[in-house]
Amino acid sequence: MRAYVLLAKTWTRAAAQYPASLAMLTLSQLVITGLDAVVILIVFQHTPSYAGFSLPEVMFLYGTSGVSFAIANSLIGTVDQLGQHIRAGTFDVILLRPVPALVQVAADQFSPRRLGKLVQAVAVLWVALAALDVHWTADRVALVPVMIVSGVFIFGAIWVLGATYQFFAGEAAEAMNAATYGGNYVTQYPLSILGKDAIRALTWVLPLAFVNWLPALYILDQPDPLGLPVPVRFASPLVALLLCLVAVLVWRAGVRHYRSTGS
Repeated sequence: MRAYVLLAKTWTRAAAQYPASLAMLTLSQLVITGLDAVVILIVFQHTPSYAGFSLPEVMFLYGTSGVSFAIANSLIGTVDQLGQHIRAGTFDVILLRPVPALVQVAADQFSPRRLGKLVQAVAVLWVALAALDVHWTADRVALVPVMIVSGVFIFGAIWVLGATYQFFAGEAAEAMNAATYGGNYVTQYPLSILGKDAIRALTWVLPLAFVNWLPALYILDQPDPLGLPVPVRFASPLVALLLCLVAVLVWRAGVRHYRSTGS
């Protein structure tokens, strides 16, 4: 963590040399991601509910997914550039430094501009929490930060797994983006609109349902289309831990598989 913080500070100081550019890029991130929330508002101009979810409930899904994704993207999103390091031969230099390779790749080109996504997602979540018609018991209140933190680690693990795939497949950043950015998009809405087969895949294959869908079903007192046991709705921390362990093991296997591109 110390090495990551030092690298992130270095990149932040570099970005701060151009404050106007940094401000405009951050604002653009805020505006562009805000358009997704506008789409939801437009949908609810024509219907009182969406797959059985009210506007505040959908905004709650949007906000929780957006906050988790924005934090993970800020901290580790640059690992999707691993393919460029491999092609350019700069990954050889990364391996020579006395800092873990994953830390270096994750902190590479760290920029505060990505926080624009986080500000927008937090604002939407704040409004949604205020508007929700929910009986806030202690377990429901505690589950909100738990699901957000778990979502950060789940998205982060998926990013690392996708990056590791580039050791074997070369340039595969777009395929990884389908799982990360696409995963963020799909978890902004009720998964019930996708059908049961898709929900099963997003639960047991690519466990994005644990980012916010399953915990949200408990918080919002909504039925589970798959009829899974209630304890599954509290399994996000366990799934995040297991997925992170898998990501670390796969990353180490990928590094061992890596062969230098030469000079």
